[in-house]
Amino acid sequence: MTTWWAALRRRRACSAENGSAVVEFVFLAVLMLVPLIYLVMTLGRLQAGAYAASAAAREAGRAYTTASTEAEAEGRADAAASIAFEDQGFGGTGRLSLSCDGTPCLRPEGRIEVTSVVTVPLPLVPSFARDVVPLEVPLSATHVAVVDRFRGAP
Repeated sequence: MTTWWAALRRRRACSAENGSAVVEFVFLAVLMLVPLIYLVMTLGRLQAGAYAASAAAREAGRAYTTASTEAEAEGRADAAASIAFEDQGFGGTGRLSLSCDGTPCLRPEGRIEVTSVVTVPLPLVPSFARDVVPLEVPLSATHVAVVDRFRGAP
């Protein structure tokens, strides 16, 4: 009879912990998944910013070198860069700078260096924290566009 009572006591002692493994698993899963999801979101925004800067520099260089006059070239470059920034969700935050290796810029085989900069804010950070600690990552890209060798005189 003592074995029957011992078995009953063991069963009652084990029944007090039934379901605790599920609670522990859910707690640990949430504890591990929240930072992982935030990391994936942050890396996604950084990748979008890098692509926006790269595409803006490349497209602005192409638009500048294919313009017929220098008066319209800078406007075309700005428009192409703003489309690239807007495409990745960085409209109005990107900057573009152009520099030529000589005068005039649109001479045959002239080189135009285009640099684009975009600042990527880290996701889900409140604005009051941004005032205290810089929580933005600046990304830049540079592209050198060459004017066509057989281009006619501007």
